[in-house]
Amino acid sequence: MTDNPAALAASRELLIDGRPLRVFDGHLPNVSDYVAGLSRAAFTRTEMARPETAAYLHWATEVKLDGLVRQPIFEVTRRAVLAFESPGYTYRPYRAYTNVASYGDMLFSHTDCLPDQHDLTALWYLCEKWDLEWGGETVFFDSHDDIAHAVQPRPGRLVIFDGAIKHVGRPPNRICYAPRYTFAIKFERVPAAHAAP
Repeated sequence: MTDNPAALAASRELLIDGRPLRVFDGHLPNVSDYVAGLSRAAFTRTEMARPETAAYLHWATEVKLDGLVRQPIFEVTRRAVLAFESPGYTYRPYRAYTNVASYGDMLFSHTDCLPDQHDLTALWYLCEKWDLEWGGETVFFDSHDDIAHAVQPRPGRLVIFDGAIKHVGRPPNRICYAPRYTFAIKFERVPAAHAAP
């Protein structure tokens, strides 16, 4: 991990089987603007957790990287990712998309990369409010498939984790009528010399 003074300070950090997970709160003051935009977005049922769950697609909308890197939310994410850099390696984004889940949707456990890749997933919870009883947690598992940690949605909360940690987003509970939006930015680890300017 880096000691870069430009890196964002985490609210909470831990390791799951030696792989990092950090939670960041309070860095996205205009979360309602993002929620308003997502309420008009065109979601398609195209995203799958794993190849064997391809019959159970869930809703997503892609975000173009060239536009994303000019947005304030990306600058906050980039500063949070700095804390994960190590000597000789940095991270660059390769994909961004938003998922939406509602009560009754089925979401499956999965990993976002192979164990030796050390890619990162930055996951934003985009909601104006969230009640504890609404559910919607992201659950993280250890190598024995036991629950190691859970992160509940909160307005503008960001969690960044090693993509090889198995995880699942739980859909909202029956009493929740709000959509569960999660905005994911995937980062690949690359030698520092190959990082984008």
